[in-house]
Amino acid sequence: MKLLVATAMLLTLASGAARADNENCRKSREYLLGTPGGDLSLTPQAYNDLFKICVAASAMPNVKDAYILRDGGIAVVPKQDSVSATAATLAQFCDAYPRGVLRFITRKEKLSIHSVTDVARMSSTSSTPCKKIKGLS
Repeated sequence: MKLLVATAMLLTLASGAARADNENCRKSREYLLGTPGGDLSLTPQAYNDLFKICVAASAMPNVKDAYILRDGGIAVVPKQDSVSATAATLAQFCDAYPRGVLRFITRKEKLSIHSVTDVARMSSTSSTPCKKIKGLS
């Protein structure tokens, strides 16, 4: 009986953590889909597809927060900002999403971010797309 209660508590805590992890994914998607004037780079369905990628990215070991960008990229705040940790995260992301774009938010950029909308408006054009990294055409 104690094992059953302990398992239930762990599942509840894990699902709560997962909801917190993808909160920024949800908020950035809502912002992008609710942008007045139709200033979207992609279709609404594409942003819904990016939401799934964002949630998966937020669950990666070195990702603290993940967001959907207006131009279709995924922005992440890394837990560890080292070359090896960044390379491992990028490799994991590109293996899972070979047509995706992952943008790392720097420490300096984090200082100027005040809301999810600040991130969602960022561009991923300075990031190398996974297609190029993996040599796909």
